[in-house]
Amino acid sequence: MNIHTGKYKCTDCDRCCQNRANLAVHRRIHSGEKPFECTVCSKRFITSGSLVAHSRIHSGEKPYKCHMCEKVFSQSSGLQVHMRVHTGDKPYKCSLCNKRFSHSYSLKLHKRCVHSNIRLYDCPYCGKLFKTHDHLMRHVRIHTGAKPFSCRHCSERFTESTHLKTHLLKSHNEGTWLTCNICQKKFYYSSQLKNHLQRHKNIKPYACSECDKCFCTVYEVQRHQAVHTDYRQFCCGLCGKDYKRRVEVVKHFKRCLDKLQVSSV
Repeated sequence: MNIHTGKYKCTDCDRCCQNRANLAVHRRIHSGEKPFECTVCSKRFITSGSLVAHSRIHSGEKPYKCHMCEKVFSQSSGLQVHMRVHTGDKPYKCSLCNKRFSHSYSLKLHKRCVHSNIRLYDCPYCGKLFKTHDHLMRHVRIHTGAKPFSCRHCSERFTESTHLKTHLLKSHNEGTWLTCNICQKKFYYSSQLKNHLQRHKNIKPYACSECDKCFCTVYEVQRHQAVHTDYRQFCCGLCGKDYKRRVEVVKHFKRCLDKLQVSSV
């Protein structure tokens, strides 16, 4: 839409509207006025249409259905974003490595994890800093020993949802294996298969920001970048020893726990 077409021009920006009513609605962006209030949660909105769309969250109404699968959505914007799964559209491009994403949040997360050392989330137990909230939550479980993901078929519990899915496939044959059409190797996740196929093609889209090495996955470049710093973000919840890599602290934690159990006998 061309913001410069229309008879009525906003005095705060270059936006032009077709009539006075549209201009009045537009100016609420500048004034902060939100006259429409949700009766359930009291959240306020600029337009009545935005309030109607929001209200569907409370009512559970989902009128927007994907014509390619069975998923339904409460807002048209949700359906539009979902359709990228089917079309493969990735409108968001990283300006640093040219990798593309289907969601703006995925691009933001990618830049923070791969191209930045900004760490906004701190551990309440040891003060370690992390790039994402998910990374922090995974770390905190080292301190608490929490295993929030439980199997509905047996008594097994897991610290990661990915570990649970792997368990369901291997132990209970629940889920679908993904098979490489080149070597027939099986995988639990589409991301694993995608990374595996990149190895067949020798594609390495992730570059280290400190040297000229390239890698197939985000995890690999993050693991590699530890060689360029002395920062040790992973801490054993039992003895306080620090490690650069999560896999190292997990192995240490198990050994540390075994020693503690032996000494208590």
